[in-house]
Order: sequence, then structure tokens, then C-alpha cells
Amino acid sequence: MGVLEGKAVVVTGGASGIGRATVLKCAAEGARVIVADVQDATPVIDAAQPHDVRFRRTDVSNSADVAALMRGAVAQHGHLDVLVNAAGVGGGSAATADYTETDFDRVIAINLKGVFLCMKYALPEMVRAGRGAIVNIASILGLVGLPQTPAYAAAKGGVLQLTKVAALEYADRHIRVNCICPGMVDTPMLQGVPAAGRQQLLQRQPIGRFGEADEIAAAVVFLASDASAFTTGAVFAVDGGFTAQ
Repeated sequence: MGVLEGKAVVVTGGASGIGRATVLKCAAEGARVIVADVQDATPVIDAAQPHDVRFRRTDVSNSADVAALMRGAVAQHGHLDVLVNAAGVGGGSAATADYTETDFDRVIAINLKGVFLCMKYALPEMVRAGRGAIVNIASILGLVGLPQTPAYAAAKGGVLQLTKVAALEYADRHIRVNCICPGMVDTPMLQGVPAAGRQQLLQRQPIGRFGEADEIAAAVVFLASDASAFTTGAVFAVDGGFTAQ
């Protein structure tokens, strides 16, 4: 029996990257998973067979979409046990003064407001059920700075604080809220960085390699499961030692 056996799990951004790996690992641990994404999730659903994985097209920056997602999860499974907020975009690189307002608004809307909206509509369902676990995927850039990432870093820093606030608000209602800060993980977002930039990032990795999405997903499963019953409001850096420098 898996550590998430029978749990109803929503994973935003579940069609690719860390979200995809999380969907597959949660399903393998016995969860019934809803993939929420703007991208088609057919490939991850096929890869998860024969487990119970379903898709709901969702724009996490749209409150009506998110409200419908959470209502649909409860209608489908009777309750909502776990929310994993993995949806996010990189937003491009530019110095703060050169960063466009349009790009800034888009990154904040998806990476920060999207996490807020998903928590806003998931938490009441968890309160009604009397339990729940939320795992927010932030970034080491919520902990340290990196030039030319003003919107991304600001959004991920905000996710850390949203996590801590909600953890305190709902701790007495058996709802745990935690945050993972992945380091440089070999996902489509990192693969889009030019080769010279990837090499520079690799040289800063104490462990000597980039992380794998499965390694982040393993941490998600731990925080979603009863194995972490005494853990809430925590920020986990899963970064190969990057933030220890």
C-alpha cells in the first residue's frame, strides 16, 4: 500500500517538469490525482496508467477556473486531501529597470497569485474535511537573489510567506502547509537556458550536477503524507547544497 493510498490530490502545472514527476509519484503511491494545467496532460495520464489520473484544464491565475477545479475535485472524489502548487513560468531575463511591466504582471499572476487562489479555494474544502496538506513549489530564488530575475524571485519569495501565514492560520484545523525550494532542476524551464548560462549554473552546484524532477517529487510525497505529520510552515531547500554556500 502506498503512503498516499486513497488520497485525493490536485497537482497544478502537472503536465510537465516537477509537476509531471509529482503526478506520477503520487499516483504510484496510491493517490487519485487531478492534473490542473493549461497544457494538454494526455502524455502524463498515459504514463500514469493504470492509476487514477484525470485532467482538468485550468488557468491558475483565473479565480473562476480555480474555484471550479476545487469544486470538481471534491465532486469527483468526495474530498480534497492534498494540493500541490507546481504551476509556474520563468518569465525571461532582464535587469529590474529593463523588465517589462507586462512580463512582471504575467509572472506574478501565475507564480504568486496562482498559488494564493489555489490555496484560497482549497482551504475551505480541507476545513470541511477536517484535514489536508498543501505543498507549494517555490524556488531557491525565494531564498537568494539572482540578477535579471526580478519577477520570478519576487513571486517565489512571496510563495514562502504565503506558506508560513497559511500554516499558522490553519494548524489548529489539522491542515499542514509547507514549501519546497528546488534548486537548479533539469526541467524544460532550465533546458530553455542557453548552453553558456547552463554551464555557469552548473559550476555553482556543490553537488556537481543539476537535480532531477523525481527528486523534488519525492520531497513532495513526504510532505503530502502522514510521515510529515509534525511538519508545517517549513521551507525545504532541495538544491544540491546551493543555498549552503
